[in-house]
Amino acid sequence: MDAKPVLAVIGGTGKEGRGLAYRWARAGYPVLIGSRSPQRAHDAAQVIRDRLGPDAQVEGRDNLQAAREADIVVLAVPYAAHRATAQALREAVQGKIVVDVTVPLQPPKVTKVHLPPEGSAALEAQAIFGPEVQVVDAFQNISHHVLWSDATPEMDVLVAGRGKAARQTVMRLVEDAGFRAWDAGPIENTIVVEGLTSVLLYINKRYGGPHAGVRIVGVAQD
Repeated sequence: MDAKPVLAVIGGTGKEGRGLAYRWARAGYPVLIGSRSPQRAHDAAQVIRDRLGPDAQVEGRDNLQAAREADIVVLAVPYAAHRATAQALREAVQGKIVVDVTVPLQPPKVTKVHLPPEGSAALEAQAIFGPEVQVVDAFQNISHHVLWSDATPEMDVLVAGRGKAARQTVMRLVEDAGFRAWDAGPIENTIVVEGLTSVLLYINKRYGGPHAGVRIVGVAQD
């Protein structure tokens, strides 16, 4: 059996990042939780090990060290920290896939779509990292409550980004996290994928739901 790639979850001490780290560690991936504070990263890793057992392959690192050691880097930071974090990690992620989970929300008006100058967080990251990095969006439309639970979710993940092979790699990560993955096309489509998050947040607010999601119907997967 091929060894699973090492995943670095930058922003893994946040709710979304912690949920992703939990699901991948549960699936047997080696996971490095990155944080600006190494102690917070170690503490978050310990919470996951306490839940999964001592054999779980999850450790804490500072952001830069986690990115350097990983095969695939996951960017799961608030949008306010997105640009600065990407700039700090630029050299460490060269030649790698970066899975960008960030949504360009503008609190407190999170139910209104906000588009950054580049068009999306993923396009912003791609511009910073340069052509040797393949940025792929995923998990924008999944609540952290769902990620941290043990339930099998009835919702899909749209995967859009640079390069079909990179999208296929990220789709495997999505499936191993327990979700159905769909190839949503090139990186330009991340504008729509990220914008859907504000729509779902509005639906939650309007109809009192805890975590509205996306489900693709009317077409069979390959």
